[in-house]
Amino acid sequence: MELNELRALFPGVRGQAYLDISLRGLIPEPVAAAARRHIEERLLGTGDKATFQAAVEESRSRLAALVGAHPDEVAVTKNVSEGLNLLAAALPWRKGDNVVICPELEHPNNVFLWYNLHALHGVEVRAVEPRDGRLPVDAMQAAVNERTRVVTAAHVSFSPGFVCDLRALSDAAHAHGALFVVDAAQTVGALVTDVDALGIDAFAVATQKCLFSLYGYGFLYVRRRVAEGLVPRHVARYGMDLGTDAGETARSGGERLPFAAGARRFDLGNYNYLGARAAAAALALIGEVGAARIEAHVRRLAADLARGFLALGFPVAGGEPGPHLAHIVAVGGPGGGHHDTADDPALNALSRHLLDGGVRHSVRRGVLRFSVGAYNADEDVARALEVARDWREGRG
Repeated sequence: MELNELRALFPGVRGQAYLDISLRGLIPEPVAAAARRHIEERLLGTGDKATFQAAVEESRSRLAALVGAHPDEVAVTKNVSEGLNLLAAALPWRKGDNVVICPELEHPNNVFLWYNLHALHGVEVRAVEPRDGRLPVDAMQAAVNERTRVVTAAHVSFSPGFVCDLRALSDAAHAHGALFVVDAAQTVGALVTDVDALGIDAFAVATQKCLFSLYGYGFLYVRRRVAEGLVPRHVARYGMDLGTDAGETARSGGERLPFAAGARRFDLGNYNYLGARAAAAALALIGEVGAARIEAHVRRLAADLARGFLALGFPVAGGEPGPHLAHIVAVGGPGGGHHDTADDPALNALSRHLLDGGVRHSVRRGVLRFSVGAYNADEDVARALEVARDWREGRG
């Protein structure tokens, strides 16, 4: 499938420049159609559970293929925070263990759980300060020692959205026997994410952003050799290998818990079957286009957008496009605001003008965040720059 063919499947691109996939991606017609089929089956009572579960397995297999994993290394979750918490709760923590993280660059959902482990188990949170909005790999590496249990980072930071050198962090973690855990919320579906090449032991992702699907469905990848050494704190029958007689296993009194292979042991109760149907359809489209082509496309558009803002005199986080830039362009100074606000009145005025001009974006920690999806095109970049130029000229 060509990228212009993909774009034609997204009604949401018409009449606006939707540059906000990092908040919530648009969904294409085939995903909406898959969701409608599921609703119709439930409405009319024509569906059966085997069909519903087949969609779960299809979504699991397609996600695994996208990241170079085996389906047994993928658990089905609701969202990123659930996936990270399921993993963290299963690790055999000892007082004095530590986690290395750069909290200021992370989404809160990859921060709270680690400080909660400090309260519950005395786990030390080794917080590293960012450097010019970037994750300081050298400082992260220096913070790792023999008591480090986890090194964690986002592949693309929450704000300002720079790419992290995952391989360097992975090597540092593995040199001390620690696990490397990644928040892939802004990555899978936008950038090539090869778990072996990047040395990722576990990552969590949800489907409402770069995976063109719905809220309430996600995945937890855990490398098989890691997963099979863990005992989940939360268990349910879909996380067990029950063979052909679930009743006999239940009557055995729990003498032996038959955990499912690999990360499947983290699956809990009944799945979000609507989310599964939608995700399977979306992942099929992404597979038709190919992760490498999507990455090249969104990086090119983001670089054009960044250069355009710079030419207009706007402050672009990170300056000229380089290896730090993926599909997110941030305008403004990082840190000048809270989670979804900016302190700068001029930035707030620019944001309102852009929204009025049909340019969708987000405000995150003092910057305007423009995030490019596979469905975007040159005309979206041109519209954003035209509206920004209009605002600048109106201010004299």
